[in-house]
Amino acid sequence: MTKITKRSVDATTPGDKEFFLWDEELKGFGLRVYPSGRKMYLAQFRAGGRIRRVNIGLHGALTPDAARTEAMKHLSEVRLGGDPAGERDRRKASPTMKEFGQRFLDEHVAAHCKPSTQGEYKRSVELFINPKLGSHRIIDVTRADVVELHQSMKATPYQANRTLGVLSIMFTVAHTWGVRTDGVNPCWKVKRYKEVKRERYLTSDELARLGKVLRESNSEPEAVNCIRLLLLTGCRLSEIQTLKWEHVDFDAGLLRLPESKTGAKLVAIGQAAINVLKAIPRIEGNSYVITGQIEGQHLTDMQRPWRRLRKRAGLDGLRIHDLRHSFASDALQLGEDLPMIGKLLGHTQVQTTARYAHLKTDPIRTAADKVAGAIAHALAQPVKQGAA
Repeated sequence: MTKITKRSVDATTPGDKEFFLWDEELKGFGLRVYPSGRKMYLAQFRAGGRIRRVNIGLHGALTPDAARTEAMKHLSEVRLGGDPAGERDRRKASPTMKEFGQRFLDEHVAAHCKPSTQGEYKRSVELFINPKLGSHRIIDVTRADVVELHQSMKATPYQANRTLGVLSIMFTVAHTWGVRTDGVNPCWKVKRYKEVKRERYLTSDELARLGKVLRESNSEPEAVNCIRLLLLTGCRLSEIQTLKWEHVDFDAGLLRLPESKTGAKLVAIGQAAINVLKAIPRIEGNSYVITGQIEGQHLTDMQRPWRRLRKRAGLDGLRIHDLRHSFASDALQLGEDLPMIGKLLGHTQVQTTARYAHLKTDPIRTAADKVAGAIAHALAQPVKQGAA
């Protein structure tokens, strides 16, 4: 044993086997000398009933004094009940965010989420989380890292909030699986961006223009049939895309959907929708109503044909989901109440349907006109004789 100094370290020559030089002043502080001549500072201690070692750094990159200071930190941690070697091993075993994200998609999302949700989660992980946090070890990710990711997406607040939600679930699952054990979800208390609900609906003139385009489109009948059914049923796109003939009950006027965003549900359909369904040819060997190009499959890409159709109708910016809003708006204008519209749309919560209440403007204007007219009429009447 000798005091580890630059002179003593430089004077140490390698042998045929590696050996240790221990410091005579700081117990546990040492130097490992390899046959190659490489010299590594380390700290040695007992933890969990066995001898553990933690490398501090190479001689040359670190001075003996700097290495001694680091060794003192490790040894002090041990005296307080810590285990630097165990922490090192845990950190090395911790997966990166990219590695854990793939396991999250394969084992959790695939088992617990619907196909449409699986696609949304996969998109958030691969397009937004991995580029920013993929190389971070999951135990090292902090709230500051999450805030930085969220703020980098401020131009798309809706996607930023969805990504934050996926990330929060990832950390919750990581704690459940014991991958992260600090009890802290770094997504907690990260303020989400304010979202403005986009509730666009078609006017009578816009419906007429879209109808004309649908009647004149002969090159993509599957897409046209899909749009017609969306307009006439108020269903979600995924519900019509995956609709099978076995789900259609013509006698009862129902679509018996085994799976939707809100679970299994019945969708009442009118005669106009029934007529569209009866006009769609059935393809042998394909159980789907809206068939795709792959044999036996449904149409998977509606965005590209929809963009072509809406452009021809002069409806740029109109989303497919806005057709569902239009269905709700038209029902309101025809006098249906919110509970009935909720049943037509398959909502499970009244608050969801209540979003459409402000669209019912004509009856409100009529009532306002009636009240204001009565008051104006009274204001214009002559004062009776003798009235004070």
